[in-house]
Amino acid sequence: MATNGEEKSRVAAAAGGGGYGYGGYEGREKRKWWPWLVPTVIVACIAVFIVEMYVNNCPKHGSALGACVGGFLRRFSFQPLRENPLLGPSSATLQKIGALDWNKVVHQHQGWRLISCIWLHAGLIHLVVNMLSLLFIGIRLEQQFGFIRIGAIYLISGFGGSVLSALFLRNNYISVGASGALFGLLGSMLSELIMNWTIYSNKAAAIITLLFIIAINLAIGILPHADNFAHIGGFVAGFLLGFVLLARPQFGWMERHELPQTNQPPKYKAYQYVLWVVAFVLLLAG
Repeated sequence: MATNGEEKSRVAAAAGGGGYGYGGYEGREKRKWWPWLVPTVIVACIAVFIVEMYVNNCPKHGSALGACVGGFLRRFSFQPLRENPLLGPSSATLQKIGALDWNKVVHQHQGWRLISCIWLHAGLIHLVVNMLSLLFIGIRLEQQFGFIRIGAIYLISGFGGSVLSALFLRNNYISVGASGALFGLLGSMLSELIMNWTIYSNKAAAIITLLFIIAINLAIGILPHADNFAHIGGFVAGFLLGFVLLARPQFGWMERHELPQTNQPPKYKAYQYVLWVVAFVLLLAG
């Protein structure tokens, strides 16, 4: 049986363990996961882009808008800049291998395009921007919450972005990219901050840092061929999923739940339960 002095020492030592994150998260992490999913997704997207360029084969198919860019790459050279300023394949190639196309999804029942488009990118610039964003955002989240929850948010947000894009972008427009999934991770970061508000010691720094990251990624939306509907759909899906999947126990419970002789505070606060229920209902409705 621990004395009051021993108990206070143990709680103080636990509190001194600090945290990990952008906002001075208070409390001890029970477990930190080794981030393998995010690097795997990055490698997969790079591999898919290589396949895109192999199938594209600009020297063989040519272009009415000029000569291929990077001819020394031979089969892997890019379409003319007038056709694709992002250094990538033609629209016909993207459509052939899985780009989101409303007509094909609705009239030809190719629903798999709602997922396949997440792994495609319009060009090298598009790929590099998205993968650097995923590396910066995803690694921290996977370390804190594990690959199952972050993987679910990534895929479902990407799907949500594709659905909204398909609803609003019709006719001859196609869409590709992991931007919807990335904005889902950003949305989950915001909802995680709101959901776990009481356990962040430096709330102002957390808000400023997160808003800065979101602003940079929103600015990417003005680039050519960017699909802002996918950004919005992914962000909303990730925002709601963050409330459902990323709730943390409150600080007092984390530090005292291993001390059997103390009064145990509730694991979650009332507002966390309310946010969880509301977000879950909205997800089901969506």
